Amino acid sequence: MNFANSLISWYLQNKRDLPWRKTNNPYHIWLSEIMLQQTRVAQGMPYYFAFREAFPTVHDLATADEEKVLKLWQGLGYYSRARNLHATAKYVAFENKGSFPDNFQDLKQLKGVGEYTAAAIASIAFGESVPVVDGNVFRVLSRYFGIETDVASSGAKKEFFELAASLLPKGKASEFNQAMMEFGALQCVPKNPNCTECIFNGSCSALKDGKVSQLPVKSKKTKVTNRYFNYLIVKDGEGKSIIQKRTAKGIWYNLYEFPLLETDNETDFETTEALIQNYDFGFKVKHIKPLHHEVIVHKLSHQHLRIRFWEVETDAVLPSALRLSAIQEFPFPIVIHNFMEQYWTN
Repeated sequence: MNFANSLISWYLQNKRDLPWRKTNNPYHIWLSEIMLQQTRVAQGMPYYFAFREAFPTVHDLATADEEKVLKLWQGLGYYSRARNLHATAKYVAFENKGSFPDNFQDLKQLKGVGEYTAAAIASIAFGESVPVVDGNVFRVLSRYFGIETDVASSGAKKEFFELAASLLPKGKASEFNQAMMEFGALQCVPKNPNCTECIFNGSCSALKDGKVSQLPVKSKKTKVTNRYFNYLIVKDGEGKSIIQKRTAKGIWYNLYEFPLLETDNETDFETTEALIQNYDFGFKVKHIKPLHHEVIVHKLSHQHLRIRFWEVETDAVLPSALRLSAIQEFPFPIVIHNFMEQYWTN
């Protein structure tokens, strides 16, 4: 059985109907690949259409205000992707005369474009014979060929890249790469794959050796830290609120939030209320109340945020305060946006 031909045949019969598969426009393919980094297709699809409508060309994206880009990205997470997307659009539009680099090596130089994304764009948009290597590819190849190399090890990517390159059929890099990704997403899934209906069940090493659940090997564990956020929603004498921009590097860079009181651990209501009383607002606090009883847990890749929202009332009229309609125009982390939707509609 020829692995590549069988895989492509399976793909042509089973592939999902996705809009970026109907074009070789590098702008559209780049958009989809950046959006689908660490994001499921179902979640990313509405954003893909929204960006194409708001920014029909790379020049439209390049000339857009960053806050508009971040607002449109709101809810998709990993906001550095949006900032890199904007930076790369500016480079392509203004420094590269509106044209994307047409080869793997040059595409890798774009901000936010790693080897995987560069290979996907190079093969799909420009037909370059270069393989993609991501989690799906690690999984499919390690199981089919019985490879027990730790995929988190330093040499794993090179080993799998070379193996995938050796399997690429001439002139079919686009089909092969998309087939590999689709097979990993639909058939050779991480947990409990349906091996009885797999086209490779007669030749898969992992199935033959009873190691499907053990491959691929990945030893490194992501260390997760807990953080404790108390967001202070000020209500001034005119019912307006204040917000601030996150300018420190880290999560949610350049997004907006309410004044934040972060503690080293989870505190009870009385302790937190006392801390808020001592917060340097610059005005006299009239009343403080918690806006919900259960802690909101928001999970990021390396951090779990335990969040509470508090209303802080003052009779003072704050010159920097804004009405709700104005606040809603700013880009916020989705956990804050969702709470605002609930808080201001109840």
